[in-house]
Amino acid sequence: MKDVNGVALGVFLFFFVAVTVMGFLAARWRAAENANNLDEWGLGGRSFGTWITWFLLGGDLYTAYTFVAVPAAIYAAGASGFFAVPYTILVYPLIFTFLPRLWSVSHKHGYVTTSDFVRGRFGSKGLSLAVAVTGILATMPYIALQLVGIQAVLDVMGVGGGENTNWFIKDLPLLIAFGVLAAYTYSSGLRAPALIAFVKDTLIYIVIVVAIIYIPIKLGGFDDIFAKAGAALSQENPTTGQPRGALASGEKQQWGYATLALGSALALFMYPHSITATLSSRSREVIRRNTTILPLYSLMLGLLALLGFMAIAAGVKVDNGQLAIPQLFEDMFPDWFTGVAFAAIGIGALVPAAIMSIAAANLFTRNIYKDFIKPDATPEQETKVSKLVSLMVKVGALVFVLGMDKTVAINFQLLGGIWILQTFPALVGGLFTRWFHRWALLAGWAVGMVYGTLAAYGVPSPVNPDQKHFGGSSKEIPGIGEIGYIGLTAFVLNVVVTVVLTLVLRALKAPDGVDETSPSDYTADAGDPGVEAELPPATAGAPGSH
Repeated sequence: MKDVNGVALGVFLFFFVAVTVMGFLAARWRAAENANNLDEWGLGGRSFGTWITWFLLGGDLYTAYTFVAVPAAIYAAGASGFFAVPYTILVYPLIFTFLPRLWSVSHKHGYVTTSDFVRGRFGSKGLSLAVAVTGILATMPYIALQLVGIQAVLDVMGVGGGENTNWFIKDLPLLIAFGVLAAYTYSSGLRAPALIAFVKDTLIYIVIVVAIIYIPIKLGGFDDIFAKAGAALSQENPTTGQPRGALASGEKQQWGYATLALGSALALFMYPHSITATLSSRSREVIRRNTTILPLYSLMLGLLALLGFMAIAAGVKVDNGQLAIPQLFEDMFPDWFTGVAFAAIGIGALVPAAIMSIAAANLFTRNIYKDFIKPDATPEQETKVSKLVSLMVKVGALVFVLGMDKTVAINFQLLGGIWILQTFPALVGGLFTRWFHRWALLAGWAVGMVYGTLAAYGVPSPVNPDQKHFGGSSKEIPGIGEIGYIGLTAFVLNVVVTVVLTLVLRALKAPDGVDETSPSDYTADAGDPGVEAELPPATAGAPGSH
């Protein structure tokens, strides 16, 4: 049984209690007279300005999983783990082209989710349902990974006991963290993670700046770090018979690296939580400004990734690679600052987990419950259902973490990335053109989902010979023969099927859905004449809605 690091635990608890109090107090922050509608609970009243949105999106996209898994990937395999850096660079010019359009049309029509937009644009509840179900499925394992991040920190601190400890005692700290998260999310909605994101991002920046200066000094400088990491990565992996990794990706890895970076960039803002944070902004100009300042997080991510090489050079030995960075912090930092670093990771899990559960709940409420179960649901009923579903989503993620091996959660998150990318043609395509036929988009989505799932099912784990399925997200690209990202291959098939079937359906004059949007909706801003007129009664006149 590992001894408990009392000082680190004390500092961790201090910050955890502080953000818990902030989470409950957030219900009074910018509170509306009527909070019983999804615009208020699920989108923070659509009232957030540039800096709040920046912290919220940063807290949303750069999670505990990012903090733990990106350097852990480099610790395990070397430079291939750096794919996260170019993809977060690619994504911002991409979203600059379409997020302001999505914000405008959503603000004009009171859309809360991407599925709301798809239904309104193409007049298809079936296509809207497909996008909603995909979003929920892709988000669930992502929430589970945030809990894995908290669990990694607790394990390194020695909290919960060893493997032979009673399961309830062992998992009690995680259960408490989950309960607190569930309570303040239910109470405060999106305002809670928005307020806590200030603390989370500040702590993460402090920890990374200190780590990137302090740890190299203790390890003899970056020359020694890269030399030791290179020597360790060049050693043969007894399982595969190949080198463990490399400081720089070789020629054979170039297709896999490039396709994974591109596919991940296309997928990132398809996730429901990314869109939820975006739609909480008060104007399209806020979105445009954020696409120019969010790359600051990419700089942070590049520095964060270097921690993987530092863990190798420091001689960190862990059975689970997800523990490498928490263990590095405990080995290198004074106990009090170890507590600060662990708090950054723990809070870095709470913020995105809250946003993700809200986003998944909004999808269920608006695009399954209201569209198919209770079309006449009032705004108060929608809010109540969304609150309850947000709890159920977190419970599902908790059961997933406690009941399954941690690598399973990671593999399902990779599968979720493949799935969510298949919603790109309907969402982004729909923001620029009405040419795609709704039935063709649905067929293309289905082909991409089936191919991506089956291809991922056939990938064995490169490090665990007992795992025959869902062991990774890369496979040989049909017709090219190179190893590439399955999600991008599925996306290409999706687009091809959509284009071909659209041509066929247009030729056959198949009935098209009704488009409830107009060209001017995509450039409308808050305060423009007529923007508020089409909002539902519960949202018109709410703070920040005009």
